[in-house]
Amino acid sequence: MQTGYDRREFLRLGGIAGVAFASGLFPAAGGALAQGSDFHFVQFSDTHWGYTGPANPDAAHTLEKAVETVNGLAAQPDFIVFTGDLTHTTDDPKERRARLKRFKEIVSALRVKDVRFMPGEHDASLDRGEAYKEFFGAPNYTFDHKGVHFIALDNVSDPAARVGDEQLAWLAADLKQRKPEDRIVVMTHRPLFDLYPSWDWATADGAKVMELLMPYRNVVVFYGHIHQEHHHVTGHIAHHAAQSLVFPLPAPGSQPRRAPLPFDAATPYRGLGTRDVAVGVASSYALKELPVAKA
Repeated sequence: MQTGYDRREFLRLGGIAGVAFASGLFPAAGGALAQGSDFHFVQFSDTHWGYTGPANPDAAHTLEKAVETVNGLAAQPDFIVFTGDLTHTTDDPKERRARLKRFKEIVSALRVKDVRFMPGEHDASLDRGEAYKEFFGAPNYTFDHKGVHFIALDNVSDPAARVGDEQLAWLAADLKQRKPEDRIVVMTHRPLFDLYPSWDWATADGAKVMELLMPYRNVVVFYGHIHQEHHHVTGHIAHHAAQSLVFPLPAPGSQPRRAPLPFDAATPYRGLGTRDVAVGVASSYALKELPVAKA
């Protein structure tokens, strides 16, 4: 598999962080992407700026170290996306805005300036995204990059974890402009399938989103929320969850209640990382979790 960045660097980082190869990000595409259309992007998720607690004694600095990790890549990604929970929840509207402001200041140090943001429920559910929109604009949007159509969906501003009829209509109108074979990447915070509803790991109307997406043969979904790598397939559509940058959570249903995994001073960054997604020729791709830079 070829990619748009140095393969030796890819393997070196993969040796540190662990790497999973897969082929067929867009399995029905058939044939190679156009010459020069391979690229890679980085997914950050669940940074929870403002968190304090025993699950991560270094929470005040972990985001800065993740920025340092990505800035240190020999070949910079085409763009970066944050799939929600930029900040940790607070009932105080003034503090919420202070955390969003500080988060924005920290990530402004990224070398890559094409950075896309999405809210998580910690950012948006208490005020239906009012503060988030002041800093980052619309929580749902689309963009295109090198022949791939990206769709950012907001399934967190509604405290009932719904995408909602208005946004579903917006999605349907956007998809009507696409051809069945078009390459589409959907980005959300919550999973669009019922991963573990009793832990709030679901979207109330996620099935309606999937129904709209099913006629399109080359769709993949990237999400966050569950603080761990996870892979799932709905029909022909693959879903991939990214790790968190604050603390890992247990596998769904593996313990009586959802709670952060205990901090281990011997391996303080185990289970934390950012995701590098390389989209290359012949519609192949690689997923890899980049480690958080140590002090």
